[in-house]
Amino acid sequence: MNDDLKNELEIRQMVERWAVWRDAGDWERFATVWHPEGVMMATWFQGPFAEFIRVTQEGWDKGVSILHFLGGTTVEIQGDRAVAQTKMTISQRGPIEGVACDVVCTGRFYDFVVRHEGSWKLLHRQPIYEKDRIDPVDPAATLALDQEELARMPVGYRHLAYIQTRIGYRVKMDMPMLQGPEVQALYRRGAQWLAGGPLER
Repeated sequence: MNDDLKNELEIRQMVERWAVWRDAGDWERFATVWHPEGVMMATWFQGPFAEFIRVTQEGWDKGVSILHFLGGTTVEIQGDRAVAQTKMTISQRGPIEGVACDVVCTGRFYDFVVRHEGSWKLLHRQPIYEKDRIDPVDPAATLALDQEELARMPVGYRHLAYIQTRIGYRVKMDMPMLQGPEVQALYRRGAQWLAGGPLER
């Protein structure tokens, strides 16, 4: 096995461990996938990974249910740096207007990855939100959304933002989506960082 393939497999393994250990609540092992300066960006949280773990645990204690499922991955490597993109879905269950609902958002994890002490670690994770939908858990239930409020939300994660604001989170409204200036800026940041430039947070 050549070095490029070995590195790609190790990075893919790290990405998969992130999803499995995070969703299982295996916080001790989950922390091992992160670089010491690792940062998580999400609709409802932006900051250091240790703080992300803490607030996620608090959400669990309050009944917040957010799970992840992964698809294919591409990896670009330059020396001890890499950018990985992984297809994913985010699934959140919770009450909306008194109705238990599932929101599913399709997108990509865009990861800045670095070799640290001999292993590939996650330095910065920026999801790209492509499209989402909302469904009552009981298909016979009637759900009436506030259409004016829904229209305020970014199109790529409109329903995810809706449920998260309803349960009390402050949602970041300028995250990268399938198209638009935010995702183009992210691609430029990734290219510049791979070429040896600083990571623009």
